[in-house]
Amino acid sequence: MLIHLYPWVLSFHLISLIAWMAALFYLPRLYVYHCQVAVGSKESERFKVMERRLLKQIMTPAMIATWVFGILLLLTLGHVLWTQGWWYVKLVSVVLLSGFHGATSKWRKDFLNDRNRRPERFYRMANEVPTVLMVVIVIMVIVKPF
Repeated sequence: MLIHLYPWVLSFHLISLIAWMAALFYLPRLYVYHCQVAVGSKESERFKVMERRLLKQIMTPAMIATWVFGILLLLTLGHVLWTQGWWYVKLVSVVLLSGFHGATSKWRKDFLNDRNRRPERFYRMANEVPTVLMVVIVIMVIVKPF
């Protein structure tokens, strides 16, 4: 068993999760600001660079690390109580968070190619999705309501 590694694996899981969440909160906010500048402008090009760097250098590696360390946590513990419902709600929420990550990546490509057709309000509302999913995940892990 890898139980002696549990505190380390959990620490790295939480560190990568914090980095991932920070990026998931920030990227849609960049899109809000990107909507406010003219296509092809110097500001638009600067946002493209910022968005690419955030997604490619922080967000995606942090998501991958979160998944890897999460799976290692399962292996470290050696068992999962598959009969408890909180586990499935958490897992579905993490999958949805990963899907949201994919959506933000697609939106970046739209901005990159100067083809964004979504209004600023769309990105303001999208910015709330990771918060809601984070709340659900934390409650499932800490409270384990069912």
